[in-house]
Amino acid sequence: MKNIILLMGAFILSCQDVPKKNTTELTSSKTEKIDNSKLTNWTSLFDGKTFNGWHQFNKSEMSPAWSIEDGALVFTPNEKYGGGHNIVTDGVYTNFVLSLEWKISKGGNSGIFYGVKEDSKYSEAYQTGPEIQVLDNERHPDAKANPKYHQAGALYDLVQPSEDVCNPAESWNLVVLKINHVSNKGSVSLNGTEIAIFPVNGKPWEELVSGSKFDNESFADFGKFKTGSIGLQDHGDVVSYREIKIREIE
Repeated sequence: MKNIILLMGAFILSCQDVPKKNTTELTSSKTEKIDNSKLTNWTSLFDGKTFNGWHQFNKSEMSPAWSIEDGALVFTPNEKYGGGHNIVTDGVYTNFVLSLEWKISKGGNSGIFYGVKEDSKYSEAYQTGPEIQVLDNERHPDAKANPKYHQAGALYDLVQPSEDVCNPAESWNLVVLKINHVSNKGSVSLNGTEIAIFPVNGKPWEELVSGSKFDNESFADFGKFKTGSIGLQDHGDVVSYREIKIREIE
């Protein structure tokens, strides 16, 4: 009995000597449950009934490829319209929290942009605006590659999600994007779990972009604009967005 007691005491002391992990590091692998219901002072970006506040990228009018169905903005590909029907907000934003719900079709692909700059020298919103990936993780081949830089919730081609918390295709997913140029921190939460953290300006941002598909002359202004529009992508697949709201950060 005496030997058993001595062994138990040694085990307890050895457990106390194990160093604790640093949980304060800014890393894309950090996973955190968050409560977005506590965020207040939201401004709606979509009233569920009209296209007020939205227009096609680099145009004054709304794209005909988008419709409103059951309170949601819906993109439906159509050969007569062709491609390039990304849409953006009339307003521009710098530091903010964006909340919206998305639903992708089976095998579908789309995305959410921020920091989009409109100018005739840019043919696509993604030339300036970084993208949060919207994807059917179960069926789309982009989700199978590892690292998972193209999986739903990723900062596209730059930061992979720490885990797959995406609901199945044709189901709604809640995404919350936080961009703060003062603290130089961006983050993505999907369905209540924070899955990606990243810098948004300066040398840390440049180092993140270095070596990615955006590290070339075609994307010379990628992620360079601190103030820009929010955008929704036409990637040739049916996708829906609803409950789109924003809270600006002072």
